[in-house]
This record gives sequence, structure tokens and C-alpha cells, in this order.
Amino acid sequence: MSEVIILTLGDGAGGCCDDGGCGTRTPVLHCRDALVAAGAEVTLVTANSDAEIDAVLESNKRLVVAASTDGELRAVLRRLVKRYAPAPGKRTADLPADRTVPDLPPVGILPLDASPLVTLLDLPKDPAAVAAAVVAGAFRRLDLLRTDAGSVTLNGALLGTTDESGRAVTWQAGVEVDDTVLSDGTEPILAVAIANGSGYATFDGLPLAPGAVPDDGLVDVAVAVSMVSRGLLGKTRARIEVRRARGRAVGITPKADGLPYLDDGVEGTIPKRRNWWIERAAWAVYVGTR
Repeated sequence: MSEVIILTLGDGAGGCCDDGGCGTRTPVLHCRDALVAAGAEVTLVTANSDAEIDAVLESNKRLVVAASTDGELRAVLRRLVKRYAPAPGKRTADLPADRTVPDLPPVGILPLDASPLVTLLDLPKDPAAVAAAVVAGAFRRLDLLRTDAGSVTLNGALLGTTDESGRAVTWQAGVEVDDTVLSDGTEPILAVAIANGSGYATFDGLPLAPGAVPDDGLVDVAVAVSMVSRGLLGKTRARIEVRRARGRAVGITPKADGLPYLDDGVEGTIPKRRNWWIERAAWAVYVGTR
């Protein structure tokens, strides 16, 4: 039987806990016991830095990521991409023409808390079921979004900001999807959804990109624009216009620096510009039997 590593992230690697924190050890131990019962040799590792994640990936053993958030899984995938992606100008002949990374090895996902991505993909949640999926070896290939900031996006990103009362504040940015311009940078935007899956498909109850599919080779982008129209009697009426497009790449150019956003649940800001592009079927997850 194969060797398996169950990887948990500590504080230094973007996780929430150390070896004994957060009450997460119980599902990890249950998953380990199920793997051992199936004949696997299991090692438990808590990584506290990118270097320690890299050391796990270099082992080439089957990997289970025990993640409390989608952001923790993203942190591991980011290092996986860095490990396998060829250096600029060093493309290999067998690399698909529409990809910058080869097929990444599959990972198992052990959710330690509610995971939008696990729910979206209908993956096993019980530790024993996760172990069974890893042992069986069947996996599903999924699209991956890379960014020009050196990161990756698995589920999606939501761009926008709110005031002190929690109400959306308008902002301006150029938004292009392939050759389609969704905003020229002069209009008041409430939110932008960049969706690989449907986890970032709504904003304040407003459907943005509900049709996003994580394995269709396309990124779904939606821009919510605040519009004001004037009626016959001179009364103004506010409404929200949602513009949508699908493509292989999206570029965001904020008019002001420091646009806040959530990327797989991780907060950040976009300085001058940010580009995302799709890597079709680049990563994979172990799936349970149906």
C-alpha cells in the first residue's frame, strides 16, 4: 500500500493552529487510523512555513491536506504550482498549449471546518470517507486560476469594499475578460466576482456568477454596476446592472490603489493591476465512490 502524508498548516504557513490547537487533531487522527487500517503508511506533518510545505511536496507521497479554510488549501496549491511550473522560457514539449503548468498530482482534502470548496465539489467530509477516497486513488481534474502576483485561486475572488455600516461602497476600475470590456474604469462598481466555482457567485444576496463551473476551462466574471435613471416626472431610481462574461483571462485595473478583495476567503488588496488566467484541468482532488 502507498505512503500518505496528512499535512496541517500552522500559523506561519497561513493556518490557524499548531500541533495541538484549534480542536482539529481528532479528525486528523481518525483519518490516519482509517488509512492505517487500509494498509497505508501514514506520516502526520504540521508545516509552519512555505519551506516546510515544499519539503512535504518533495516527498512525492500521496497527500491529504487537513484544512480549516479554503485559503489553507490554496496555500498548499500555490507551492505545488511553484514546484511543478517550468521556469519562464523553459516550456517543455509535452505541456498543453493552453497551460503554463503540467498536470499537478492529486490531493486529498480533509475539511476541519465548513469548506465552501468541499461542498461545491461534493467531496467526502468524513475522515474515514476521505481516507477511502485516497486509498482508492480515483480523482477528478479541475481548473485552476493563476495570477500575475504569483498566487492561485481555486474557488473564486470577490472584489469590493464596504463602509462602517457594512454597505457596499462604489469604486472604479477597468475590467476586461479576454477581448470583452465589462467596465472602462469610469463607472461606479459595487462588486466584481471572478468565479472558477460558484462559491463567489453572490454579493449581498445578488446573483453574480451562479453558472460558474470548476472544470469547463473558463473563468466566469461578473461586474455589479450602480446605475441611476431618471423617470418622466424627474424622479431618480437606483438599480444594479450586472454585466457578465466568460473567458480564459481577466484583468482588473483599479483607478485607486489598494482595492480590497477576498480570494478563496483570504483578504488582500490589489495595487495597480491584477490578472487572473485559467489553467484548464491543472489540479486534481481524490473523490469518493458514488
